[in-house]
Amino acid sequence: MITVGIIGGSGYTAGELLRLLIHHPKVTLDFVYSTTNAGISIGKQHPDLLGEINLVFTDTINPNVDVLFLCLGHGRSQSFLETHHFSEKTKVIDLGNDFRLQKDHKYLGREFMYGLPELQKEKIKSAHNVANPGCFATAIQLALLPLASRDKIIDTVHVNATTGSTGAGVVPGSTTHFSWRDNNFSSYKVFTHQHLQEIEQSIKQLQQGFETSIFFIPNRGNFSKGIYATLYTKYEGNEEEAKALYTSFYKDAVFTIVSDQEISLKQVINTNKCILHIKKKDGMILITSIIDNLIKGASGQAIQNMNLMLGLEENTGLKLKASAF
Repeated sequence: MITVGIIGGSGYTAGELLRLLIHHPKVTLDFVYSTTNAGISIGKQHPDLLGEINLVFTDTINPNVDVLFLCLGHGRSQSFLETHHFSEKTKVIDLGNDFRLQKDHKYLGREFMYGLPELQKEKIKSAHNVANPGCFATAIQLALLPLASRDKIIDTVHVNATTGSTGAGVVPGSTTHFSWRDNNFSSYKVFTHQHLQEIEQSIKQLQQGFETSIFFIPNRGNFSKGIYATLYTKYEGNEEEAKALYTSFYKDAVFTIVSDQEISLKQVINTNKCILHIKKKDGMILITSIIDNLIKGASGQAIQNMNLMLGLEENTGLKLKASAF
């Protein structure tokens, strides 16, 4: 069995990670580290796990676990690794943004591989440390990578994507308060969202001459989970060619699916799937991409990476079904 430790166990991402790991057939959960909740039952912090897990949060670590998941706030993983040391055999998967960019991928003797399996599965298999992609970045990259693989991003890409309130984290804020979020809709970080850097980095990995702009408008939706993204740009082929390109690119992808029918967000909620839909009109291609922001956009993808790193079947512990109603 694989021994696993989680650092930062009280947030939404850690809660979903726990929900998935306790039913993973190859995993034993060693510890869940949280300085603010040490000694408190995990089921108290995560009521959906009541009766599912008997562990309590701890403020001590086992430095010899096989896999360590970092579920800390953005910018905090580096400082944690500076003050807490783990064995050379311990594989680290960071769900924050500390190591996603190429300029940050080496730290304290650890080299982090960018963990988007649909982009570089074989490299992840041999990685010792992985930087898990951002949620918006995952949905948008999966919509663009097939075009980039054939040098077909030839003009500005326009992206409009809406995320649920869990994307803002578990700590309440003015834009997550129910009375503000309910029956409301808003944009934020327009054209400047931090995930743009990792998106552009991955596109350039496939389309080396990529220099066009990505205009990204992130939105806050009045729902809890999921990301619904629409992207459009110029495309010189026809719709059938585009569908064939996407289907071929993802033919071996376990969780990324190209749909012939219109898609809706409920199809991916509580799953590790990304579902794409392609439409062509008047020289423009429209790609719709949907994911669960906490699973394929965070915890599920982290487990997908763990499976690859340890030589397991990619979908082990991730055979999840959406709820249609």
